[in-house]
Amino acid sequence: MQIVCPSCHVPNRIPFERISENPKCGKCKKPVLLNKPIDLDSNSLLKHINNSDQPVVVDFWADWCAPCKMMAPAYNKVAGEMSTKFQFAKLDTQNHQQMASKFRIQSIPTLAVFRKGKEIARQSGALSEKQLKQWLNSLKV
Repeated sequence: MQIVCPSCHVPNRIPFERISENPKCGKCKKPVLLNKPIDLDSNSLLKHINNSDQPVVVDFWADWCAPCKMMAPAYNKVAGEMSTKFQFAKLDTQNHQQMASKFRIQSIPTLAVFRKGKEIARQSGALSEKQLKQWLNSLKV
């Protein structure tokens, strides 16, 4: 399984059976799986969604967005609980407007799930922890 390092953004091949053993990046030696969302920019977003076999959940958000701030604690908690199944990321649409446009983000927060470069699911609007878990568990990944 290929997973992109959240620190140096280099793809790493990790045997699926070792995913729960807290694997480290071959380049920077930092953990490949984090128990929290990673902040991405335009370049690193593309590296993660195009090069990861593990589905990448991207929270398209902005600092001025009250629903985004309201959902953040639930998103962070679910990221900590589901880090072996999904990689969780955040992209600030205010600072990366070109990426928001590229992915046709019409409202925020919007969650999009990518796998091997393709968007496989999208959900707009703030979700509670329970709703987020239900949505992610319902996906065929």
